[in-house]
Amino acid sequence: MPESALPDHAAILRELRQIRRVGVMRLRKLRVPSLDRAAAALGTPRTGPRVEAVEQLLRLAVESMDAGSLREAAAYSLGLAGGTRDLPPAERRRRAAALYGITVDHFRKHQEFAVLGEVAEQVVRLSSTPAAAVPKGPDAARRWPLSSGHRTLPVVVLGRPSTITLHVHPVDLLRDVDVVVSPTNTFLSLPEVYKSSVSASLRRAGALRDCAGGLVEDRVHDQVREWVVRHAAPGRSVLPGTVAPTSAGALAEQGIRRIYHAAIAVPRPGTNDYDVQPDDVTRSAARALSLLAAERDAFDPPLRSICFALLGSGRGGLSHEASLRAVWAAIEAELARGSRDEIHLVVRHPSRADLVERMLAPYEDRRADRTEASRGTG
Repeated sequence: MPESALPDHAAILRELRQIRRVGVMRLRKLRVPSLDRAAAALGTPRTGPRVEAVEQLLRLAVESMDAGSLREAAAYSLGLAGGTRDLPPAERRRRAAALYGITVDHFRKHQEFAVLGEVAEQVVRLSSTPAAAVPKGPDAARRWPLSSGHRTLPVVVLGRPSTITLHVHPVDLLRDVDVVVSPTNTFLSLPEVYKSSVSASLRRAGALRDCAGGLVEDRVHDQVREWVVRHAAPGRSVLPGTVAPTSAGALAEQGIRRIYHAAIAVPRPGTNDYDVQPDDVTRSAARALSLLAAERDAFDPPLRSICFALLGSGRGGLSHEASLRAVWAAIEAELARGSRDEIHLVVRHPSRADLVERMLAPYEDRRADRTEASRGTG
C-alpha cells in the first residue's frame, strides 16, 4: 500500500480500543474501516467474511510483536489468547494486568494504551508490506525477511555535499552518536518507562540498574528535573521549542553522550492529547543544532554527531511527512551554512525509512552519476 494510503495509526488505535471492549468474538458488530483497509492491503482472499480477514490481521500483528509480556498482554486484551475469546473484557484486562504485576486500574490508565499502540504500529507495518511478501501460517512472525538497519543518503545543499545516516530500528539501539534529540512536552515531564515513545525508550535505556534489573538511578529523568529547577519553574510550562540538555545516563556505554529534550508537545487541557506545531518542531531542531555547536568543545573528544527522530509524529499527531519537513528545514539551513556535523535520523519501521528516502530524493548527490555519464560520452 502506498505511504499516502496507509491507515492512520491514531484511527487504528481507536478501533483497537473498540475491539478490546467487546473482544474479537463480537467483531462483526463493530465498524472498523481502517482495519478493513489494512486487512485488504494484505491481500486476504475475499471469499471469506470481512471479520475473518480483520481477525487474521490482528493475529499476525500480535505475533509480529516482540515475545514477552507486551505480546501476551495484547493477546489477552483483544481476546486472541487461547481460552480468552469469550471472556468478558474485565477478566481479559485483569489477566493482562497480572502479567505486569500491577493493579487493573493502573494497567487501564497506563500500560493498556502502550500495548494497543504497539499493535497499531504492527498493523501499519503490515499494511506497508507487499501482499506477496507477507508470511502466512502459524509461524508467520518468525519468517519476516530481514531488512537493513542502516542506510546512507548522500545529499547536496547549495552545492555542499553531505551524508545523512538513516537508522531503521528503535531509538534505544543507537550506537556511537554523540547527541540524540528526544521529543517531550512543554512541562518537560517525561513519560513512564513502560511507554513505547522515543522519550520513554531513552529514559528507560538511560537508567542505571543493578545486576538483577532493579532501578538504582533514574538518571535521565532526574537530570531533566534538575534542569527545570535551575532554568524554569516546576509545574509550569516552558515555551514550545525549548531544548533541555542532559547526559545520556547508562546510554554512555553505547557511545551516546547527550540527550537534548525538545519541548514541542503542548498538552491540551482536560485531555490526554497534545498539540504540536511544525514551526515549533523546526525551532527545537534548530536550537538542538545550535546547542551542539555551543557544547562541542566542552567534551573530549568534541561533540560532532546528532540524531533526530520524526519529532511530533507519535502522540503529537503530526504526520510523518509533516514531521520530516519540519525537522529537515532546520537541518537544511545548517547544511547550507557549511556545517560538518554528522546528521542522523532514526525511524522504527522500513516503511518510514522509505518515506524519508523519497522525500530527500530532490537533495540526492548525483555527482557520481554525472561523472559516469561524462565518461560514457567521452
